[in-house]
Amino acid sequence: MTNKDFLSIKDFFPSDILYLLILARQIKAHPLSYCDALKRETLAMIFEKPSLRTRVSFDVGIQQLGGFSLYLSPAEINLGKRESVYDVAKNLERMVQGIMIRTFAHETAEQMAQYACIPVINGLTDYCHPCQAMADYLTMWEAKGNLEGLKVAFVGDGNNVAHSLMFAGAQLGAHVWVATPEDHQPSAEAFEWAHARSTETGGSCNLTYDPRMAVEGADVVYTDVWTSMGQEEDAQRREEEFRPYQVNMPLFRHAKPDAIFLHCLPARRGKEVTDEVIDSPHSLVFQQAENRLHAQKAIMLDLMKSEFVKLPTLMELREMGHP
Repeated sequence: MTNKDFLSIKDFFPSDILYLLILARQIKAHPLSYCDALKRETLAMIFEKPSLRTRVSFDVGIQQLGGFSLYLSPAEINLGKRESVYDVAKNLERMVQGIMIRTFAHETAEQMAQYACIPVINGLTDYCHPCQAMADYLTMWEAKGNLEGLKVAFVGDGNNVAHSLMFAGAQLGAHVWVATPEDHQPSAEAFEWAHARSTETGGSCNLTYDPRMAVEGADVVYTDVWTSMGQEEDAQRREEEFRPYQVNMPLFRHAKPDAIFLHCLPARRGKEVTDEVIDSPHSLVFQQAENRLHAQKAIMLDLMKSEFVKLPTLMELREMGHP
């Protein structure tokens, strides 16, 4: 790729994102071919926010590539309070070969990348969730056979997941629709970037307050929790505002007959999605969760590989049969 860190999907060229997705497909299909690619390399995992999928997928992923992981909890670091971001970065760069950080402020991840001379991967910030979006589009590609021209409808809060879904869709030529209540749209800066990049790739980015308009004729219907970590005190008010944005079967039926349902999990069943949808044959949420592992293995491999490890080029991957 054209960057030493993986902080936001905005930071790359469309060909970089496509390359990572194809590499993820190759790794998923032939995992043993890469089992020593990061032999004896160590990934430090900084968790300011807890997570099931992020913890397991990075931990297992680095081990399947031949390396090791080191879990660092908030109590051990307490970024910016017990120890500065600068000091943490300068310590870790001398002991490990990569850093994954899952935190609140996006600026914290940016500072870590600025100060550390080793790769830094964004496991989630309040602004974006790039690893999740890579798994999302990998799942869409597996289900639909292509990404260009897909209509992807996100219904709910215009949060970090929505931002990265827009960014990746804009890079890959998809048509992303985001339906939110009026006061919960994605940031203007995120939308403007996605809209501008979409014009270059043949895709589009669209905002609406009407969930039916977003879902009408969609290939993919996506939702997320209405209340993210750090917003718990506001949960009751948010639930009232978002209730018309529940993904239930009457809404889902406005999508294409072969549409798929995605959710980054954990899901609040009966809130943002009904059991009838998330447990239906349309739902690929657990395939999507598994694909966090494969997408992140591709990211780690590309960023953390030594000069002696040669990865296939985009052309070579296509010659192997990847579209």
